[in-house]
Amino acid sequence: MGRAPTNIDEYIAGFPEPIQAKLEKMRRTIRKAAPQASETISYQIPTFALEGNLVHFAAFKSHISFFPTSSGIEKFKRELSGYKGSRGTVRFPLDQPIPLPLVAKIVKFRVAENLARAKKRRKGG
Repeated sequence: MGRAPTNIDEYIAGFPEPIQAKLEKMRRTIRKAAPQASETISYQIPTFALEGNLVHFAAFKSHISFFPTSSGIEKFKRELSGYKGSRGTVRFPLDQPIPLPLVAKIVKFRVAENLARAKKRRKGG
């Protein structure tokens, strides 16, 4: 990619067709699980935000990374145990299907978490 993308469409367009298809599936899955979230680019990667950053995703040479924060990883660590990752990231290999129903569950968890945190903040908690 030459210049940094300014939106998710530009980000996805910068990859070969097979990777674009996987990225679009991730995007649609996240959008469906968090319809009220806004799309943006943060850290030069696709980001969904709702009362703060919700989740990020990005394509790499051999995998697609999903960044649901450390709480999203921790909550679903059993389901994610078959994938490599770190404290706040999970890597889905390009040669395997992305577990989209699991991605949706994690996104819904993160929506609830962010909304609860925002409500608490508004109450002065």
